Amino acid sequence: MPELPEVETMVRGIRSHVEGRKIVHFGKCRCRCRPMAIRPAVSRIQRRVKGIEVLAVKRVAKRIVFSLSSGDCLVFEPRMTGLILLDDPPDRSHLRFEMRFSGRREFNSVWIWDRRGLGTLTLFTAREAEQKLGPTNLGPDALLMTTAQWGECCFRTARPIKVLLLDQKVVGGIGNLYASEILHVATIHPAVPANTLNPRQIKLLSEAVQLVLKEAIKYEGSTLGDGTYRNALNQSGRYQNVHRVYKREGEPCPTCGARSICRIVQAQRSTFYCANCQQNG
Repeated sequence: MPELPEVETMVRGIRSHVEGRKIVHFGKCRCRCRPMAIRPAVSRIQRRVKGIEVLAVKRVAKRIVFSLSSGDCLVFEPRMTGLILLDDPPDRSHLRFEMRFSGRREFNSVWIWDRRGLGTLTLFTAREAEQKLGPTNLGPDALLMTTAQWGECCFRTARPIKVLLLDQKVVGGIGNLYASEILHVATIHPAVPANTLNPRQIKLLSEAVQLVLKEAIKYEGSTLGDGTYRNALNQSGRYQNVHRVYKREGEPCPTCGARSICRIVQAQRSTFYCANCQQNG
């Protein structure tokens, strides 16, 4: 489930505790559950990261990237149920990996936790990172997209605008939850073809992306009913308390109050919207 706001929150939670410190241990935790995908082998990662300094921790789309002084990048993609934690995991049976750091501070380890084992952990060389995380595979970050860029990417396709928002090669970081929220704020029907949006709608879309994502980061992301997403200190996000449409099918629209929230399926994903506020479909 983690999307841009959740991953950004995890990055901000660990950054000050990790940057500038050397990795003194990298190891696999004892876990009997479905294994996470890791590349290269754990033994090779151990050799390449031990004694190496973490220069920066950053978010690239929905991934957490540790930039190392060796030039390598350790990249964790949480996917559906992955978390990165400083302390107190939801349970220890789903701990996957530990990175331990030099010195003695409040937190000396980072833990990777994944209930379903769908996440991935990859150590890239600088060249590999540029290839995998560069513009050929990932669109520009959603928080950095300009109105002009939104206009260009919408003009190129007749796909429904909601489906376009989920395409990580077009824009990096937006997932199913926030796509529904963004389109509601922008008053755009999720099924409208992207290339039919007029300049005013493109501007509303661009502004809604900024508003919703920054608001969600402020609330430290959304923890849904399954309780999977937690921040780096194993605390729930709070944005779910102010969702406008996501998973509110049948409830009165909080914006207009005139209609109930509808649900449709697009690209095998649930989409939520208000037929009164978002009429241009």
